[in-house]
Amino acid sequence: MIRVLLVDDHPVVRSGYHRLLEQAGDIAVIAEAGSAEAAYTAFVAEPPDVCVSDLSLPGIGGLELLHKILARDKRAKILIFSMYDSAQLVRRALDGGASGFVSKNASPDSLVAAVRAVHAGQRYLSADLSPTLLKHSIDDEAARLASLSQREFEIFRLLADGRSLAECAQVLNLSLKTIANNQTHIKEKLDVSTSAALVHLALRNGLIGRREP
Repeated sequence: MIRVLLVDDHPVVRSGYHRLLEQAGDIAVIAEAGSAEAAYTAFVAEPPDVCVSDLSLPGIGGLELLHKILARDKRAKILIFSMYDSAQLVRRALDGGASGFVSKNASPDSLVAAVRAVHAGQRYLSADLSPTLLKHSIDDEAARLASLSQREFEIFRLLADGRSLAECAQVLNLSLKTIANNQTHIKEKLDVSTSAALVHLALRNGLIGRREP
């Protein structure tokens, strides 16, 4: 059973999608939230397999919720489900670590398919969104990864797998200063600013395994 945290600030809308998900048979909505703050509290109290969240939320908003959850759990699976589906927002969500994006204009079955795909470790975009969005995102990541030197790539994999700077230094027999300098260069080359984004980039490209709780 796929355990889902459902986040939307409209109770009626949330109730409808709750029923839709549970009718699938293999999905259970274990918690609901109407704000980003409530969603984060629910996530901490009982981490779901997949968090389905709107972008437009009272308080800090969906993108900030995405960052906050990933800062706590780098391997969290978060699916954005929103009526605001401009290319810029979709790219920001994906680049921020979201596992997928479903437009509320998509068919109801898309949400169920997306939850299943994200739970399986795949990226998902609903069919009504431009397929070039995901392709460009993948192509951009491939080019950035290819720009890493062999040493940078090894350090990147170790960092993405949760190793500390000191552990990387020990494994590769390098100084802590060398590892720290390389980490800075790696983040610049990959255009990521957080450890969570580093992990998700590695996961999306199959460079590290996804650890189940």
